[in-house]
Order: sequence, then structure tokens, then C-alpha cells
Amino acid sequence: MIETALYPGTFDPVHFGHIDIARRASNLFKNLVVAVYDRPAKNLMFTVEERVELAQTALRDLPNVRVQPYGGLTVEFAREVDAQAIVRGLRVISDFELEYQMALTNRQLAPGIEFVCLMTRQTHAFLSSSIVKEVALLSGDVDGMVPPHVARALEARRRRREENHEPVPVVSLRD
Repeated sequence: MIETALYPGTFDPVHFGHIDIARRASNLFKNLVVAVYDRPAKNLMFTVEERVELAQTALRDLPNVRVQPYGGLTVEFAREVDAQAIVRGLRVISDFELEYQMALTNRQLAPGIEFVCLMTRQTHAFLSSSIVKEVALLSGDVDGMVPPHVARALEARRRRREENHEPVPVVSLRD
């Protein structure tokens, strides 16, 4: 029986797809650690402390969930928190290919840790943090994508970038 699972990610920012996976995983495991990776090779909008706080607020109604930052190998952090499983969400086919490769690598590094993938709900299949950030930075409505506190944080960041004349990093929505 798996008592503790780890749900790692960048969560920049946390969105309804992440929240759905965390909620569902919290029903499957006695304890769930949402692990916010501190230094991914991505263009981050929020600091690790901000991302942790946004995730904590979004998941505060789940008593068996805690949010923690981490660095280094995910399997090493899983060992630190005594997690017996790593949870990941799958949206599209390309996610499966990457998650499969990561699962095999993690199995090689830590054979005792299981890898569990949860399929996203269809209503969240289009969501990614990159798309959420781009919509927000282009003054689009993100209310159906993120909780209100995250929408406010995105709007504050948009205003600051606008005041500093910073360009909007383009993912796909302007073309």
C-alpha cells in the first residue's frame, strides 16, 4: 500500500489542470507532497517562493496535501519525503512520450518508487502554464484557467512587465 506520493512540477503558475491532478491524487494516497521544482530550464514568471505560496493557497482545502520546494533529482526528493510513488498528469500524446522516458529513468535510479500517471480531465486538456502566462500577459481572460488568487498574481506581473516595457514571451497564441 502506498502511503505517500509526490506530485512534482514547475507550477509556474499553478492552474486548474494541476489542481485537478492534485485533488484526484489526494484521494488515492494517504499523503501527497506537491513538489515545486526550484530551478527548471524554463522561462519562469514567478520565484519558487511565489509558486509555493500560489500552490498552497490553491490546495489549502486538502488536508492531506502539503506543498514544498525542492531542487535536484526528483527521485532523491521523493526519498527525502518517504514517497513511494511519483504522480504525473498526462494531457496529450506527446506528454506520454516524455513521461514514459522519465518513468524509465526514475525506475533505473530508484527501483522502489512507483510512477503513476493520471489522465487530465477533458476540460483541462488544453491547459499549460506557458499558455496561461501568455494569455495573461496579453491581457486575456484567464478566469477559467486559474483560481482567482493566481489570476490576480498574473495581472500584477503583467502590469509590472508593461511598466518595465518587457516583451511578452510568445508560445503560440499570437500567430
